[in-house]
Amino acid sequence: MAGSVAEEMEAKLRGEFAPTRLEIVNDSAKHSGHSGDDGSGESHFTIVIEAPAFAEMNRLARQRAVIAALGDIVGERVHAVAIQASAPTA
Repeated sequence: MAGSVAEEMEAKLRGEFAPTRLEIVNDSAKHSGHSGDDGSGESHFTIVIEAPAFAEMNRLARQRAVIAALGDIVGERVHAVAIQASAPTA
């Protein structure tokens, strides 16, 4: 997929979870020169995602589901991802 890693992550997460809220924040500048910084400017991200699919999942299951949906992005092209996953509240 052409475009940034963040755009690819967004497409995968929207396709998998149809989130009611999705924010992908590039935190790479905060980690410049640290371990895992590959110089691409796309090595560290925070994902805030809210989706009905998470309603019956605990915190760990939600994080595993997000990582699985991202496929080879995490670990191959992205060094670190902080995940805040939740279900919508009434």
